Amino acid sequence: MSEHDIAMRLAGRLGRAAALTLVAGTVGGAALLAGEAFVARHRRYAEPELGLALRATVGRAGAPPVRLVLLGDSSALGVGVDRLDDTIGGQLANLLAEGPTGRLVHLSSVGVSGSRSTDLATQVARALLGERPDVALILIGANDATGLRRPADAAAYLGAAVHRLREAGVEVVVGTCPDLGAVRAIAPPLRQVVGWSGRRIARAQTAAVLDAGGSVVDLATETGPVFRADAGTLCHDGYHPSADGYRVWAHALLPAVAAAAAVASRH
Repeated sequence: MSEHDIAMRLAGRLGRAAALTLVAGTVGGAALLAGEAFVARHRRYAEPELGLALRATVGRAGAPPVRLVLLGDSSALGVGVDRLDDTIGGQLANLLAEGPTGRLVHLSSVGVSGSRSTDLATQVARALLGERPDVALILIGANDATGLRRPADAAAYLGAAVHRLREAGVEVVVGTCPDLGAVRAIAPPLRQVVGWSGRRIARAQTAAVLDAGGSVVDLATETGPVFRADAGTLCHDGYHPSADGYRVWAHALLPAVAAAAAVASRH
């Protein structure tokens, strides 16, 4: 047998071994991810606080008013905390009330825990019932990402919601999918997978929202490093933000929300 034949046979054996290793690794990796997904799905997560008021007025009487409504998933309800002042809406309302303009904030939320972008149409209809809000803040995308939904589909539903609100004369701010690679409730390597999915969702969201006339705050870029560095930004379930986490989000969102409120007041 020539050296060439020996080399070719060795190469073939190495190739088959590599292929078998790859298949085994793929199967093993899939099993690992499936196991982690099962554990993540069956963890005990924080529930919406039923006694938490979804409507409140924050600020001094006589200050310039602004009606702020929150739409989206559990974060729009403040799941993970049990006081209004600790929710994302409560913290934003207090920041707006205490800021240079001293707003009187009429705060409400139509968010529903577990919502995906497909659920926004119903929430928009609820938000537009009665007196029209001045500013809508939408927090959505985490459940689309963990469900590995197609980014283009999720973004299309979000864009349609923003378009409807803008047509109704409402200023819209969207906090895109947060950094899911920072959550502790999901173990690696599944954490990296949902983090990757979240980044894809956020990119698609940004394009859709801007195209529909809304403003965007990239929560993953703005706040992800803080959440990765400080476990205290998550509540006891390791998934939903804590009061400190919502505070980090509120400060990231404040400039865009304040700017939207200023535009609304000129209408």
